[in-house]
Amino acid sequence: MPCLSAARLPYTAAYPAGRGQLVLSIVVPIYNEVENVPELHEELQGVLKAFGRPYEILYVDDGSKDGSHALLKQIADANPEVVVIQFRRNFGQTAALAAGLEASHGDVVIFMDGDLQNDPAEIPRLLQTMEEGDFDVVSGWRKNRQDAAISRKLPSQMANWLISKVSGVELHDYGCTLKAYRREVLKNVRLYGEMHRFIPAYAAWAGATVTELPVNHRARKYGKSKYGINRTIKVLLDLLTLKFLSSYSTKPIQLFGGLGAISIMFGFLATLFVLYSRYFEAVRVHRNPVALIAVFLFLAGLLFITQGLLAELVTRTYFESQGKSTYVVRSVIGRGLRGRRAIRANGNGTARSTRYVRYGVAAARRSRADGRPLAGVGGSAGRAG
Repeated sequence: MPCLSAARLPYTAAYPAGRGQLVLSIVVPIYNEVENVPELHEELQGVLKAFGRPYEILYVDDGSKDGSHALLKQIADANPEVVVIQFRRNFGQTAALAAGLEASHGDVVIFMDGDLQNDPAEIPRLLQTMEEGDFDVVSGWRKNRQDAAISRKLPSQMANWLISKVSGVELHDYGCTLKAYRREVLKNVRLYGEMHRFIPAYAAWAGATVTELPVNHRARKYGKSKYGINRTIKVLLDLLTLKFLSSYSTKPIQLFGGLGAISIMFGFLATLFVLYSRYFEAVRVHRNPVALIAVFLFLAGLLFITQGLLAELVTRTYFESQGKSTYVVRSVIGRGLRGRRAIRANGNGTARSTRYVRYGVAAARRSRADGRPLAGVGGSAGRAG
């Protein structure tokens, strides 16, 4: 589902042009959690106000039908730092997190569930771990998970093991929504299906530093879980997409061409067997089923290679038409020839200064007086300068 940009959301909180502490954006998807919302918001406000960082809270109503939106609207009317995004229907957790991410403004984005099982008191610990270790992603680990052992914990453990092996990023709990991300690692992330749980793997492939932190997990107090065993199957299917995108998104010919080469090789071996059977064992070709297998393998190989060439055309069209890069730059130091041109233009002969650019960090936006400032913004609060 295409996400709305922050510029198109009139209720998006104002972005402060300031300096000092990091701004936090808390994104919470809500789906039929009317009983949990008041207590969740009270806990969030208590933790964030005591923490003393400027913050905003974004609730994404994922098509709730139990009155959750009316309650969230009351909270937003009473708290200018709260943003409520309402979907027309239920699009799923991944779409809700993507919409909240698009509308957020913080330097650090924290995802968490709206069912009170994620403890808001863990937010300061996530930020402390991120800052002390200079990590880009801090993933929560529900070490003492309060869920059913057979229907929830066992499938989750199997999925986490498989995801870790396929992605190469070892985490105990990919399914824990409670995670903290620096905004720059999410800049080019587009979420589909159930892909939100794979963001740490995407970030690690782009050069981000990832760690995990054991967090408190609580049993559900109200309502019932929206997750079932069918979600595990969806995650496994998304894992295939994850592996393809991570390894072959910019070089599909290596995958399809490799499969084609293997098929043609086995087709050639099958042809040799057919010839051997014909001349040394007097088995006629039309009576030898291996001949059909050889033909099939040759055709499959040609189709794989053709598919790879078409995929290469699609890949180039995708990247070049949108101006996307096939690489990620962390930083650039120095001016090079650009600095020399600047010196000539100034004509003062002074030595050029060193330029340090950190890619992926958005420039500070100007403050807008739309009546929705971030909470906790004071004289020295705001965006890290």
